[in-house]
Amino acid sequence: MSKGTLRQILLITDGCSNSGENPIHSAANAFKNGITVNVIGILDDEDNEMDSSLEEVEEIALAGGGVSQIVYKEDLSQTVQAVTRQAMSQTLQGFVSKELANIFGEERSLEEIDPEKRSEVMEVVEDLGETCNLEVLILVDTSASMRDKLMTVKEALIDLSMNLHARTGENLFAIYQFPSKRQTIEMIHDWSSRLSSISVIFPKLISGGITPTGPAIREAMYQFSKMQLKGDLYHAEEEYYEDR
Repeated sequence: MSKGTLRQILLITDGCSNSGENPIHSAANAFKNGITVNVIGILDDEDNEMDSSLEEVEEIALAGGGVSQIVYKEDLSQTVQAVTRQAMSQTLQGFVSKELANIFGEERSLEEIDPEKRSEVMEVVEDLGETCNLEVLILVDTSASMRDKLMTVKEALIDLSMNLHARTGENLFAIYQFPSKRQTIEMIHDWSSRLSSISVIFPKLISGGITPTGPAIREAMYQFSKMQLKGDLYHAEEEYYEDR
């Protein structure tokens, strides 16, 4: 099986969308295009139970074929890593299930395979999780209510970059914020294998405004195709000069 590339949108938010199209529909569209949508909802420290505004977090992730988690901000760093890893494993298990269907000629889940074979399959999934290429577009809600949480988000993303750096597969990250005054989403950090420069960028972020989660997910999805087109043009130019 080819190791391929896993593409994820990681949405970090603390509230319900209140502008533009339904984010559940946007997430479903992204998933149809091979992009998993994972969502982390952040609770304020003083909240004793999940705020009703975070109820859509699970629905967005479900529609986007991804993983969701609600956390207090002090637990964010560990959760960002866990959600990214869990989403990778879940996506890879889906690929493996399709391969099994091709082998057995029918849809079969991992649970239907005998324990010994299942163990071998899970080893393959774990190996692919370390060797496949990973592209993660991190979509950070910077609406007014996120003001006190952005420093925690910054620290969590640096930890994520360091944690995944030990993988043998290639990691590419990009960070976008929403809302933006000029466009649907705004780039904070261009595609890179490390997130080291966000220590300088994050303190300059200005939070405020509405929460257009649906349009933000839709635009994030298009950023993958733009990045891929840029890469194709770069490789084509390299080949051109090599042939001359």
